[in-house]
Amino acid sequence: VSDLIKNLADQHGRNRHNLLPILQGVVAQEKYLSEYSMIEIARELDLPASEVYGTATFYSFLEYKKMGKYIIRICKTITCSMKGKNQVLLAIEDMLKIHVGETTPDGNFSLLQTNCLGFCHKAPAMLVNNEVFTDLSPEKVRVILSSYLKK
Repeated sequence: VSDLIKNLADQHGRNRHNLLPILQGVVAQEKYLSEYSMIEIARELDLPASEVYGTATFYSFLEYKKMGKYIIRICKTITCSMKGKNQVLLAIEDMLKIHVGETTPDGNFSLLQTNCLGFCHKAPAMLVNNEVFTDLSPEKVRVILSSYLKK
């Protein structure tokens, strides 16, 4: 991780305004920001560790705990809720036997709720890693997750 952080700092620079791209780079490679990686970033950029942690925990797409291979993010806006998000969420929880904020015991899936994904016109919406799924129903989400279970 130290080499990754050094390489990202070399690439982006070591100023305060380069913190976010470095955090994103670590998440892209490691899938989350460990306490160790945040301390190393603070050292590399000569910033207080509290500032790195504060930034990391502010953004919903910068995970700071180990996540599953597939991160499912369900949009929690009012539009998605009005269009059946709760039924979709229940179908996911039932199928994977986890609740929001949890990861399956095999480490394959993590389930999160997030703010607007920008697909209100096709609600309810979710992301699985970087793949967008819209116009969801409980049946549709079961088919989608079944395809991931086969991978």
